[in-house]
Amino acid sequence: MNTLRTRAIVLRRTNYGEADRILQLLTPTGKKSVMARGVRKEKSRLAGGIELFAICDVVIGEGKGELGVLTSARLVQFYGRIMQDYDRMQFAYATIKLITKASEMVDEPDWYDMLSEVLMALDAHSIELELIQAWFYVRYAAVLGHELSLYHDTSGEKLNAEDNYRYDETDQGFRKVQGGEIGSRQIKLLRLIATRPLKTLAQIGGIKEILPDILMVARQHAAV
Repeated sequence: MNTLRTRAIVLRRTNYGEADRILQLLTPTGKKSVMARGVRKEKSRLAGGIELFAICDVVIGEGKGELGVLTSARLVQFYGRIMQDYDRMQFAYATIKLITKASEMVDEPDWYDMLSEVLMALDAHSIELELIQAWFYVRYAAVLGHELSLYHDTSGEKLNAEDNYRYDETDQGFRKVQGGEIGSRQIKLLRLIATRPLKTLAQIGGIKEILPDILMVARQHAAV
């Protein structure tokens, strides 16, 4: 029997029969659905390796049709501290839900890397939640083919450090507005968010006061 060994993140767990579960897994090569037989039994060796908010190492064997069979599972990294903060836990669930839906339209390896990074950052309470949310929304929109323009405004003019802007939901970009809340600091941070990992961004000081503006733009552009 052919088998596949891979890292995976559990997106969904659905009880099946008396003791089984059907799992939807996100892997570096896309989504996979598997049957975890007997996993709900008290002494199951699989149960501890398929936690939510975790990176798992799994072995998947051939099953019927597209549904594989989970033959082995162990935790590589469990981000249990996410559940100690309600807002972080809720955003973790929201991220999983959005990626689950989006990956049905665009099946990209980027989803696994994105979710892995979000879970890691949510587990590190020193990283601002608003920064994590903004990072996710900017990257989420980009993978869906809706990248935020951070170098030109809605008129096609280059963004100027001396001007102020406001996000225009109709044109889905920055429109120059006198007294707009988006200035050079916000644009600079958004450019970093679009290109840098969260661990790097977390080391930047003096950004807390502009994070609400950044998050507002990111959420509006991602339309979530």
